[in-house]
Amino acid sequence: MSNFPDREKAFENKYAHDAEMQFKAEARRNKLLGLWAAEMLSKTGDDADAYAREVIKADFQEAGDEDVYRKVAADLGEMVEEDELRAKMAELMLVAKDQILTEKGE
Repeated sequence: MSNFPDREKAFENKYAHDAEMQFKAEARRNKLLGLWAAEMLSKTGDDADAYAREVIKADFQEAGDEDVYRKVAADLGEMVEEDELRAKMAELMLVAKDQILTEKGE
């Protein structure tokens, strides 16, 4: 009956790995979103990097993406519509996941 504990351990390991990858992807997406928004705000160099870090930190206010959305939406104001910002967040999540998988394979 040692098969069940082995399967249970494998499932726990997969869950932990998936959760870690999701966290990394969200953080990467938030950085990419911050850099995208920084460009719209005419920030460059260190200012753009600092703004991207602010967006990453915004994600720690509450669970989910709404805290990040609210921060970027407030900062961009009328420069971006809600559906455009939400679409950009979804697009950048795919880019972030692809980047992480590519880095992992190297």
